[in-house]
Amino acid sequence: MVLGKVKSLTISFDCLNDSNVPVYSSGDTVSGRVNLEVSGEIRVKSLKIHARGQAKVRWTESRNAGSNTAYTQNYTEEVEYFNHKDILIGHERGDDDNSEEGLHTIHSGRHEYAFSFELPQTPLATSFEGRHGSVRYWVKAELHRPWLLPVKLKKEFTVFEHIDINTPSLLSPQAGTKEKTLCCWFCTSGPISLSAKIERKGYTPGESIQIFAEIENCSSRMVVPKATIYQTQAFYAKGKIKEVKQLVANLRGESLSSGKTETWNGKQLKIPPVSPSILDCSIIRVEYSLMVYVDIPGAMDLFLNLPLVIGTIPLHPFGSRTSSVSSQCSMNMNWLGLTLPERPEAPPSYAEVVTEEQRQSSLAPIGACEDFERALPGPLFAYIQEFRFLPPPLYSEIDPNPDQPTDDRPSCPSR
Repeated sequence: MVLGKVKSLTISFDCLNDSNVPVYSSGDTVSGRVNLEVSGEIRVKSLKIHARGQAKVRWTESRNAGSNTAYTQNYTEEVEYFNHKDILIGHERGDDDNSEEGLHTIHSGRHEYAFSFELPQTPLATSFEGRHGSVRYWVKAELHRPWLLPVKLKKEFTVFEHIDINTPSLLSPQAGTKEKTLCCWFCTSGPISLSAKIERKGYTPGESIQIFAEIENCSSRMVVPKATIYQTQAFYAKGKIKEVKQLVANLRGESLSSGKTETWNGKQLKIPPVSPSILDCSIIRVEYSLMVYVDIPGAMDLFLNLPLVIGTIPLHPFGSRTSSVSSQCSMNMNWLGLTLPERPEAPPSYAEVVTEEQRQSSLAPIGACEDFERALPGPLFAYIQEFRFLPPPLYSEIDPNPDQPTDDRPSCPSR
């Protein structure tokens, strides 16, 4: 009997987006098929799948222990999010068990074996590939046959831990102000001042950040205002931290000569396709910041750092900070179906609300006002202004209004 051969072993997922990439979130069900194509009959011990998700950090540092001694220090750390195993064909047995008992025969042709498992309900870190670490999720298929090496295949899928930028903390504006004075030996020039503001803290890839800034150059040098978006990757292992900072996007303003001022009224800086922020992983953090700064030749730059969070759920269609509560609860939109009447009813007139008797009683007596103004040598308004700006009386240690002597006071009646 001539045994057949394995022509192909592939894995396909049921959940695919527009880019043909499987994407899931915590609590989702991951389902798919292991596709096996063989020519001729084969005998199989088992067909297994192993699904796993983990964050892993690794880097090395050189250490000097003396004049002629050096060594390398390794820093590694792992966090496992889930570990799922399942058997699609056969049963659990040792890989080195080559007995003929319990073998399954697979005939020539194409065969599909479905699999399914649930991701944990607890928050998962978003898939990420960094310089010193990664967050990966995958499914691995293993086909075991007697007296032959197993056939293995691993296929990754993407997990997004969603960040809704409609939360109040991410809709709050970010702002700052700084000033710098340049000194050269005993000479001091005027200050360079910078103030900047953005509308909110949370954005999604593809959006443009509107920057409102004012730069004033009172120094003797030519300066250039700029803005950049930075991604900071932080990796943690064995109590140590390793950071990598990368430029994401930047823009340049007009050069400012001495005594000039530049104002940015919503200057736009577009966010390119970048990975979302990772804020809940214990060994990997991915953060973003907007740096608005003044490039000063021959001196330290004057800069402002405004924190950013890159999310996955875009801004609510209402596009207003006041609508952020709508992302936290469901809204009844039935009121949108209501229509206004074609001709609204006119409001009541003053005479219909206030009676003539009430109106007359609320008016001040005209004669009393005229008699009071005739008694003054000028208009009443002038005296009001004069009283408003009248200075306080001069201080004196002698009381101009002393108390009456006790002899002049009326005596209390005897009881």
